[in-house]
Amino acid sequence: MSSESKSESPAEAKNKQDGLDFKIIIQNCVASVNLFTSINLVSIYQQLIDDDVLTVSFNPEQFPGLILKTKDPKISSLVFSSGKLVITGAKSTEMVHTAVLAVIEILKESGTTIEEEPEIIVQNIVASGNFNNRTINLELASMWLEQSMYEPEQFPGLIYRLSEPKTVLLLFQSGNLVCTGAKTEDQVHEAVRKTYDDLDEIEGFDS
Repeated sequence: MSSESKSESPAEAKNKQDGLDFKIIIQNCVASVNLFTSINLVSIYQQLIDDDVLTVSFNPEQFPGLILKTKDPKISSLVFSSGKLVITGAKSTEMVHTAVLAVIEILKESGTTIEEEPEIIVQNIVASGNFNNRTINLELASMWLEQSMYEPEQFPGLIYRLSEPKTVLLLFQSGNLVCTGAKTEDQVHEAVRKTYDDLDEIEGFDS
């Protein structure tokens, strides 16, 4: 879990209780946000372009949104005139909410009227970890794991798709992994544990 989080998720707590610490680190949380208001991007850009703390860019001929980067928290926001945002770079779902509040404050100070509570939906969590330093026999795993794909001449990892929770895991011979597609941090820990159990069942670990 990220240091931003104050408590363990149920799935993470169970894994640790079973003696399994997958050393999962949340690398990126991507969230969509609706502020239910219209935003004057030109005005925002003109006010923030010389800001010492923020980084802002706006080129509507190439991209319709304004790109706003903050240092605390360190995230990037795509801001659209419709009042929609996309938040990237957060290291936890908690940090997503902190980032949204920070962006709202910036927009309000720049003259945007925001009266409703924002709708925040986490779209994708990317996390890394490892299987307790156990190496994986990827050839064996590719033969026995359904919904897996392994083409080492194109990519060194095995791609494993889980239907529940709906996630995709990239598995490497070293035991390292990347999990994508989760909507919550608990789903990340649940997906990694399920994959670990699936590999253990088919004796897919070399060590």
